[in-house]
Amino acid sequence: MDNTTPPFRIGVAGVGAIGKNHARIMAEIAAKSGGAVVFSAVYDADSARAVEFAAQYGTQAASDLADFASRVDAATIAVPTIYHRPVAEPLMERGIHVLVEKPISESYSEAQAMIALAQAKNVILQVGHIERFNPVLRQLEARMNQPRFIEAHRLSPFPNRSMDIGVVLDVMIHDIEIVLHLVKSPLIQIDAVGIPVLTKREDIANARLKFANGCIANITASRISPEKMRKIRVFQSESYLSLDYQEQSGWIYRKDGMQIIREEVEVEKDEPLKLEIAAFVECARQGKRPVVSGQEGAEAVRIALEITDQIEKNAAMAG
Repeated sequence: MDNTTPPFRIGVAGVGAIGKNHARIMAEIAAKSGGAVVFSAVYDADSARAVEFAAQYGTQAASDLADFASRVDAATIAVPTIYHRPVAEPLMERGIHVLVEKPISESYSEAQAMIALAQAKNVILQVGHIERFNPVLRQLEARMNQPRFIEAHRLSPFPNRSMDIGVVLDVMIHDIEIVLHLVKSPLIQIDAVGIPVLTKREDIANARLKFANGCIANITASRISPEKMRKIRVFQSESYLSLDYQEQSGWIYRKDGMQIIREEVEVEKDEPLKLEIAAFVECARQGKRPVVSGQEGAEAVRIALEITDQIEKNAAMAG
């Protein structure tokens, strides 16, 4: 009797600007697994694109979503946000574990429906909040005790993608999710402002979040900046940390009598997306809880939608 375990089959749905990197990393994971994991399929609404990336990474292009579902045990979903649920649900119905790119959905109720289905089918539902896998965040978590004030900036040039959502759901949501993860206290007040510049949705926004434990977070996001910046500063009673997600570097500033001393934070650099997808594959194979669960992704969406609602109301009053 053959007791060998069949290889674990992984695939990616959507091989556009983000998904093509998923495909590259999946091919690497499979190559390093010694046959335990195989990169078995890609799917894209553009069949020619699917064929192109399947050929590039030595896998198969699925003819449609049902064909894709028959070929995989776990899949990442890197399609536009509005298609997350229509793609994820048929896969989860088939017992397939999924990693859905952020934001999990445009709607909190839709996110909850996806979470309920994952629970009913006993499959992993992970959300692609990539900064949770950035090595600098591990350094922050190791040194943090009780944050009192958090300041985050996430600026980038116009991406010419994610036009279906504004900068809050596209960009700021990274820092919203991180702040919720770090503070772990009920959110009691939001003050937000944002304006559209190149699209019909807000392209630059700022939100001030106040938590029940007294912590304040000030988050700025822009997708119309001439420069790229992804930084966070966390202030506590005796020190503050300044970290750069992009450079994977940071400094800690400590109080020493009436002086402030600065120490460099040693960070072992790595590719966050590679760490994220590898963690997802491991969770799917072992049945472990993902680092960013569906519920955590949904909570970030809920707060992001409250921010965008406030921005829209402010704009209506101003107009």
